[in-house]
Amino acid sequence: MSQVPNKKYDLIERTSKFGEDIIMFAKTIPENNVTRSLINQLVRAGTSVGANYCEADDASTKKDFFYKIGTCRKEAKESRHWLQMVITAVPSLKAKASSLSNEARELNLIFSTIINKRRDK
Repeated sequence: MSQVPNKKYDLIERTSKFGEDIIMFAKTIPENNVTRSLINQLVRAGTSVGANYCEADDASTKKDFFYKIGTCRKEAKESRHWLQMVITAVPSLKAKASSLSNEARELNLIFSTIINKRRDK
């Protein structure tokens, strides 16, 4: 029987990639008076997910870990909001923004699961 190698799921890598993808996407948004603040907010929220997860991963207490995971969840949710605002401002970017929004939703669900497992204990 063939054994499939067990690859550890790396959330640090995934959240970092999400932030990088947000940055690359933000560079494609045409800048004007409306989109300027949307770009700034999106980049802040999208890159904050990974930064906060890195902090959670190095947390010294369980309380601090779950606090930072909660922040990750909020930032992922906020990223979805700003992506929706970008779609409203620049409808031609809907396909890529929707793809990023789906990743933000998945990250939000992962962080929610981590938090809910704590509550179950």
